[in-house]
Amino acid sequence: MEYQNISLQKEGAIGIIKINRPEVRNALDGKTVQEMRDALQTLETDQEIHVIVFTGEGNKSFAAGADIRQLREKQALDALAPGMSAFYREIENSTKATIAAINGFALGGGCELAMSCDIRIAAEHAKIGLPELNLSIIPGAGGTQRLARIVGKGRALDMILTGEMLSAKQAEQIGLVSQCVPAEELWDAVKAKAEKIMAKGPLAVRLAKLVVNQGFDLDMGTALTMEKLAQAILFNSKDKNEGTQAFIEKRRANFQGR
Repeated sequence: MEYQNISLQKEGAIGIIKINRPEVRNALDGKTVQEMRDALQTLETDQEIHVIVFTGEGNKSFAAGADIRQLREKQALDALAPGMSAFYREIENSTKATIAAINGFALGGGCELAMSCDIRIAAEHAKIGLPELNLSIIPGAGGTQRLARIVGKGRALDMILTGEMLSAKQAEQIGLVSQCVPAEELWDAVKAKAEKIMAKGPLAVRLAKLVVNQGFDLDMGTALTMEKLAQAILFNSKDKNEGTQAFIEKRRANFQGR
């Protein structure tokens, strides 16, 4: 696919999906979401890519939410159709580690995009929020559910009902982002985080994500059984043998994802 609203880049084993609509603060319309979905599928099948980063062009906006002009035309059945919510679920279930590099406003659908990623790192000037109730709608691409799971029900209700935008520092304090850094250090921080992940066994990264995400809403007994089964797979992997041998020999492991 030839992209018009995003760019797809690779830096070593890092794939970068960048929303490229700075003239509208990287607003998310249907075409942009479709292009991001295509880019995600491309990176998902690329065996050389281990970490996927989502970000926005420029230094003002990560993604300023849904395109209001399109939103105004939505009808009841549109809310039930696969769209932004289904795509964010694909990000959450990606076999690769995902990082949101929040380089500015992350509002509405942009905040929901960031929350679908495994890790969120924000520039100090970034603002994060879910202002949908100002339009008399609710966060409908996972916002009501993921925010509560990340920061707790009380804080989530406060943010959603008031529509208050948080600074990056405030978001860090409540655990909505894991790191807040000066804007000029954002990419270095993202790359450093990605490199830490890429030094781990890729099969272990994939199964750790699966167990955390799928086990989160299960009863403890079932979740622990899932954890044991994932560990059994890893115990039988070549990467486990390589990782333990490398530790004994005090060298860097050469993982193959098998």
